[in-house]
Amino acid sequence: MGAYMGVIVVIGEPALVSGYAMAGATTMPARGADEVRRAWESLPSGTTLVILTAAAADALGGRLSGDPLTAVMPA
Repeated sequence: MGAYMGVIVVIGEPALVSGYAMAGATTMPARGADEVRRAWESLPSGTTLVILTAAAADALGGRLSGDPLTAVMPA
């Protein structure tokens, strides 16, 4: 029986998130706060981890508590 691996999503500036696709993450490039919020609101089903650029984390503000687990890249 195989282990379930949830979806890992990376949100933020295109130049900072594009490389994560090579590791199998779903990338959601976002330019500006509005695009970041739209990406957050449309996370794929099964998302267990969201990695955010520092700017994306700032755009989301208080939405980062609870599920899914989030991590912020160093600035």
